[in-house]
Amino acid sequence: MLKQLSFNLPAKPALGRDDFFVAPSNAMAVAMLDSAFTWPSGKLVLSGPRAAGKTHLVHVWASQSGAKIIAAADLSEDRVPELARGPVAVEDVPLIARSPAAQTALFHLHNMVLANGHALMLTGQAPPNLWALSLPDLQSRVQAATHVALEAPDDALLAVVLAKLFDDRQIIPKPDVIPYLVAHMDRSFEAAAQIVAQMDEISLAEGRTLSRPLAVRLLAQNQYEMSLESEPKDD
Repeated sequence: MLKQLSFNLPAKPALGRDDFFVAPSNAMAVAMLDSAFTWPSGKLVLSGPRAAGKTHLVHVWASQSGAKIIAAADLSEDRVPELARGPVAVEDVPLIARSPAAQTALFHLHNMVLANGHALMLTGQAPPNLWALSLPDLQSRVQAATHVALEAPDDALLAVVLAKLFDDRQIIPKPDVIPYLVAHMDRSFEAAAQIVAQMDEISLAEGRTLSRPLAVRLLAQNQYEMSLESEPKDD
């Protein structure tokens, strides 16, 4: 039997405001990004687990405010003056905890953006007090920012996230797939992203539809692999 050819085409996420579903777990964060809301400190830290929607909200805010978006790891001092001419969003700040140069650049960017009267958004998975930045002046300024967190999803939000992830890949599961996944999968955004990617890959490779039996098989396989990883290793 010939195996169907599959092409690893990148999913293009929809990052508009209308594509973001507001639920109790993220309502506060969405409210803080409203164009009519002014952050008390002129800066906001947005935290939440991987795939929780931080990047989506960053793009929503940037489209409203005209902010530039940059990864913290890409910061350098020579880029600061240009970036500081308007509002800025810096993503994944904890990743530079061991980079003195990037932290110094962010420290100067922080001061210059606020001195110019613009807003600054910073993102990371953990709350800002756990970012462990090695530059004390930067860590203290981060912790002084207004902070809002994206929480774990409830059933309604998890279902919408799964639907959006399937739609981003331009694939349509059978109607009973998402309810089954919501009831049986790990309750995290990261797990949702992994499951959708796996189902897409398997369906392409095997020429199968995105059905409940496929979802059952995949979740059982993932659970089995996790049990193997948790077993104690022989010395």
